[in-house]
Amino acid sequence: MNPLPPPPGPRRVPTLLPVTAAVVSPVLFTNSEFHCAALLLPPSLSLRVRSLGSHAAAGCGGGGVRGLGFSVWRSLGVCEEEEEEEEEEEERMGTAGKGAWVVPAPAYREVEGWEGAGDDAPGFRCAHSLTAVAPTKGHGPRLILFGGATAIETGASSGLPGIRLAGVTNSVHSYDVETRRWTRLHPAGEPPSPRAAHAAAAVGTMVVFQGGIGPAGHSTDDLYVLDLTNDKFKWHRVVVQGAGPGPRYGHCMDLVAQRYLVTVSGNDGKRALSDAWALDTAQKPYRWQKLNPEGDRPSARMYATASTRSDGMLLLCGGRDASGMPLSDAYGLLMHTNGQWEWTLAPGVSPSPRYQHAAVFVGARLHVTGGVLRGGRAIEGEGAIAVLDTAAGVWLDRNGIVTSRTLKSSNEHDASSDLLRRCRHAAASVGSQIYIYGGLRGDILLDDFLVAENAPFQSEITSSMYNVDRVPRGETQNRNNNFHSDSPVHQSTNNSADKKSIDMLIEASTAEAEAVSAVWRAAKEASAASSEDSLSEGIGSESPLSETSPMPEDFDDGGSLEPDVKLHSRAVVVAKEAVGDLGCLVRQLSLDQFENESRRMHPSNNDQSYPGRRTLNRQRSPQGLHKKVISFLLKPRNWRAPADRTFFLDSYEVGELCYAAEQIFMQEPTVLQLKAPIKVFGDLHGQFGDLMRLFDEYGFPSTAGDITYIDYLFLGDYVDRGQHSLETIALLLALKIEYPENVHLIRGNHEAADINALFGFRLECIERMGESDGIWAWTRFNQLFNYLPLAAMIEKKIICMHGGIGRSINTVEQIEKLERPITMDVGSIVLMDLLWSDPTENDSVEGLRPNARGPGLVTFGPDRVTEFCKRNKLQLIIRAHECVMDGFERFAHGQLITLFSATNYCGTANNAGAILVVGRGLVIVPKLIHPLPPPVNSPESSPERGDATWMQELNIQRPPTPTRGRPQAAGDRNSLAYI
Repeated sequence: MNPLPPPPGPRRVPTLLPVTAAVVSPVLFTNSEFHCAALLLPPSLSLRVRSLGSHAAAGCGGGGVRGLGFSVWRSLGVCEEEEEEEEEEEERMGTAGKGAWVVPAPAYREVEGWEGAGDDAPGFRCAHSLTAVAPTKGHGPRLILFGGATAIETGASSGLPGIRLAGVTNSVHSYDVETRRWTRLHPAGEPPSPRAAHAAAAVGTMVVFQGGIGPAGHSTDDLYVLDLTNDKFKWHRVVVQGAGPGPRYGHCMDLVAQRYLVTVSGNDGKRALSDAWALDTAQKPYRWQKLNPEGDRPSARMYATASTRSDGMLLLCGGRDASGMPLSDAYGLLMHTNGQWEWTLAPGVSPSPRYQHAAVFVGARLHVTGGVLRGGRAIEGEGAIAVLDTAAGVWLDRNGIVTSRTLKSSNEHDASSDLLRRCRHAAASVGSQIYIYGGLRGDILLDDFLVAENAPFQSEITSSMYNVDRVPRGETQNRNNNFHSDSPVHQSTNNSADKKSIDMLIEASTAEAEAVSAVWRAAKEASAASSEDSLSEGIGSESPLSETSPMPEDFDDGGSLEPDVKLHSRAVVVAKEAVGDLGCLVRQLSLDQFENESRRMHPSNNDQSYPGRRTLNRQRSPQGLHKKVISFLLKPRNWRAPADRTFFLDSYEVGELCYAAEQIFMQEPTVLQLKAPIKVFGDLHGQFGDLMRLFDEYGFPSTAGDITYIDYLFLGDYVDRGQHSLETIALLLALKIEYPENVHLIRGNHEAADINALFGFRLECIERMGESDGIWAWTRFNQLFNYLPLAAMIEKKIICMHGGIGRSINTVEQIEKLERPITMDVGSIVLMDLLWSDPTENDSVEGLRPNARGPGLVTFGPDRVTEFCKRNKLQLIIRAHECVMDGFERFAHGQLITLFSATNYCGTANNAGAILVVGRGLVIVPKLIHPLPPPVNSPESSPERGDATWMQELNIQRPPTPTRGRPQAAGDRNSLAYI
């Protein structure tokens, strides 16, 4: 194959968004590249739309949605603050007003070194599906190829090649992206019938298939699920009640907001269709709902494509209409907060009309390849490769922005364009890479496997397109070192491009990367959300109805352009257990569905424990002690507790770990000054399994996770009550050493020797490390606790603390003046209030009241919260310290949030655990996990039974802290009584 020419250089182009239009910032959540955290529609697509006004809408031309304008398409681009920074940079560079950077469509090449012997490789194939699937415990990201035709024939009437129905298959092939190996799968269960021209969509680690056509004619509209979660792959047929889309082929389907399966268009054997249907995977029984969207509806079509952007917008592209004409339009389908769906006509000029093409999103860029024109003539030239940049609102080909639909002659083709002269192929994306398999070129059936990178510098900017919440740290300092003058981009750009121009390009590409999730997912993602700037960090439908925290009248100190703090109207929720075919989905719920939010904790007798854990092996790490700890413990998906309860560090190593972390804490201020985006964790109380679950579901602090793009803040109470306090504090300290600028810990009331001597931590140290080593380690940990920071400020608008403001704390300066190291016995009343005080029962109870925890402590009312926020120009207090049933609880009309991350506190509460994800735009997304189901018939010697016994014995000796708003039981030996 001829070497590919260097890609055309980046170009500065005018944007279609009016200068005065409001640019909305996304709200992203998810974590790993394919994290099953729901990606939801950000508030920018609903709440803030009204701020655009008629002027913004007028600037949209024919492509705008009513009242939305092109900012919908730019919602995954730069946020308002970033745009202002770019405008300032433009003024310095003399380029103000000249538009935004865009990157031409990428070049494709054959995948090198892939393996697949015998029938493991898919072979010649067209009209099949290719779907990217989330990593599982035993596998990295995979591509699942299903169905399609393995032979073609010439139509008797048209003389054009077509699929031979007798050659249609239902075989399944998996491509492991990490090992580059194809494997044919033989799942258990009843498979779908052989089919081609069907639709497929990924739901976490499952793939859903629907429709198509095969040797027996039209396939039914049944949903088939291929479950890849475990090593034993299995087919399931999903039971759906009521009427559905009906049999059809040549249609599109994708998962919107990681919750709604949406199918659009197609052919039912009689005519092309224009309908749209949605199935809510979070609601049982499953039912199809025929949608009645508002806006500019697309015409009837078949052989179109549909791909979901990370913020939950489905983009329908091209197709063939009822008369056989190829279409060049594109429409976005999104759901508003009121549940109403709406179509939006995409802006820009498409390089070519087309059908039987392939399209897939990477970030905010929809990559469109191949396809045919009327009569089955293949698209040639630059038109074979196109990108719709939804952040800039323009179509691009290999040379840059497309301004007309004039196709270039064949002598201008490059090797990449020749490769994409095909139809009926399939495409999928993993991270920043786009993969294409098979297809049809004229009358030749193809079996090649192609790949392309989303954009120049993409691999340098982000390794996880679905996990981006922030511009990578150190990028500003390292950009000029990372990209040298001999790079392909420099070879192809004109000589006047300088390093600042390259920096601007990287920032633009990074802004695009920030849009994904996603998750979220995310997340993961997603989150992830969603999943942070877009409930691309959310999970489910993100019909956001952001709540703005009440603002003091005199809060504005001079027209600050900083965003207001908002609590997202929906929370990300992981189901308690996998039930049914789609049971492992992450859900996203409206906050008004949290019936337990105002309900105090009512301890029950339900027991709770964790699955069996694998024994840890003792071995020295050549990378350093903290790296050894991370390698042993940071295993979100497969960590298992040691069956014999032996802790893998000895007292000497504990001392070494504490010393290294202590040196960092000593250099930090008492009140940390932090930036968004950031994840905030509440009480963990030694429930290491819950910490791993939160990391697994919503991203973890590692370069393989999302630490490059989002910070972590833990609000104290790492030890006591739970059975794995040692693992919890050891891992958090190791992460602090590894990422001192990104992982932040503040002190809780249980980070004190007087308290954790009584509530489990001292006992755990002795039992797991021996009498002598255990006492020494426990003492050393408590010495370290005295150096922990006591509070944290996020963007100078949110203050985070463990307890509250009590009666004595009126200003942040009072906390800043506390000198460390500090112990509870010599600490002032400010420290006592900071670590021990609680809000009153509800918003109706104002002022100061006695605290049920014991004499000398108080609860503070909503009036105290409002006064404190107003005096300190704050908008929100985030605190931990109290177990709340839904993992988070609002107080003082939303100006204070209580956060609790451990589930089923003390083995009896049956509460959910939660974290808060504070996005770059200060939109806060709650993310929840529910308690794990009780173990079934666990033996007496199992870790599960040990967890339950530990909890029961400790609860008898030291009953849980009195719940909020409930009187203290007689004789209750709570923690305060032992100070």
